[in-house]
Amino acid sequence: MNLHENLSRYELALEALAIQAIQLSIEEGNVALIVSDALAYEISRNPYPECKAAAQSILKLASAYQPLTSEILSRGQQLESSSKIGKLDALHVACAETQQVDFFITCDDRPIKRYKGTMQLCNPIEFILLTTRMEESE
Repeated sequence: MNLHENLSRYELALEALAIQAIQLSIEEGNVALIVSDALAYEISRNPYPECKAAAQSILKLASAYQPLTSEILSRGQQLESSSKIGKLDALHVACAETQQVDFFITCDDRPIKRYKGTMQLCNPIEFILLTTRMEESE
């Protein structure tokens, strides 16, 4: 196993721990989870029953739900063409913009790198680090 493979394994392990910490923060009421039709659709397409069930159980923790609207569909198309974000990722981002979230958390680096809007996109590890620093400075 080479260094890159080891780093990837460590990053995946850290990301899994960060996701668990975020879920705990949601359950404790310290973080609000907002879900959308786009996320529900993506989860419904998961071919792995155990992963699908786990993701669907997390949806139940949501404090808000964003349905798809014509405005969101239009914004999604705009993001897809201007930022070169994939269609489903663009819908996720458009839903989050509509909800005016503080953070959009994704495990996919492409939207993080390509998004040019005002919303903060980050991976789970970055979210934990950012929010920990924010708490320490208060």
